[in-house]
Amino acid sequence: MSGVLVIAEHRQGDLREATLECLGAALELAPALGGEVTTLLLADDPTALAGDITGRTHGLKLYAHPDLAAFNPELYLPVVMDAVEALEPSLVLMPHSSQGMDLAPALAGRLGLPLVTDSTGISWSDGAFTAQRAVYGGKAVQELGLKPAPTVIATLQAGAYQAPAEGAVETASESTTLTELTPRHARRFLEYLAGAVEDVDIAAADILVSVGRGIGSPDNIPEAQALADALGATLSCSRPVADAGWLPKSRQVGTSGKAVRPKIYLALGISGAFQHQAGMKNSGTIIAVNSDPRAPIFQVAHYGIVADMFEVLPKLAERFGG
Repeated sequence: MSGVLVIAEHRQGDLREATLECLGAALELAPALGGEVTTLLLADDPTALAGDITGRTHGLKLYAHPDLAAFNPELYLPVVMDAVEALEPSLVLMPHSSQGMDLAPALAGRLGLPLVTDSTGISWSDGAFTAQRAVYGGKAVQELGLKPAPTVIATLQAGAYQAPAEGAVETASESTTLTELTPRHARRFLEYLAGAVEDVDIAAADILVSVGRGIGSPDNIPEAQALADALGATLSCSRPVADAGWLPKSRQVGTSGKAVRPKIYLALGISGAFQHQAGMKNSGTIIAVNSDPRAPIFQVAHYGIVADMFEVLPKLAERFGG
């Protein structure tokens, strides 16, 4: 019993970024657990998806079958159960997504193993796992001490960990072609129903200029947008701005919005409540501008400017727009 087993997730032919974040967590934990990281990838053509995983896991087990093109818990569960029983990992990790929340409880229930969901952090000490979760709408962090168990199953919140660098480890790959998959309850995948198209994907941006309540009025949004344009950045916001309808909900950063990890995060007039910090604290460089020196945003900022944002905005626009 050792190491970490990661259950990879893909959608419509693309590996999901959340899988790579799980691998980042797994590689951090594996040395303390005295084992390695093994990744399980089930798909119709797993070799086509394996490129991003190779070099980020010690072992890669590929399972191929035409019916695995889309996630179906009835088909996944027997394969994953067999892998857990054969490998006896100390920890099974998967993203906290619709797929993870379908598969993880069923897996834990069938094998009689403890489960912790929506984790923002996992650590190992004194022979047991400790997990952190955001509670009360992100206003507090709950720390859970798990009783010792042969294997623990956990789902990780998006953005909680950083994906490991390519080539971080050497990967040994093993492929298996499944000949028969029989759903227990004839549950079938029919189709994907796409959500409303968003104007931008802030989670994909390298630079974010984010505005908060300090922007004061929707009339001031264009000034922040001008700075974002000058920086080649995307404009995002905190919850009060989205709730007021000044920017679309798709632009909101935080626990009730999106988790982001840009190279640069410029926070303008954002106080930085925990809910917002949870969505952006893993950014590469955080620069905060706020007139309140006690604003919580300064606790996570790498650079801080205590000033009225409207005094700073024109100077930044002039510097980068000229």
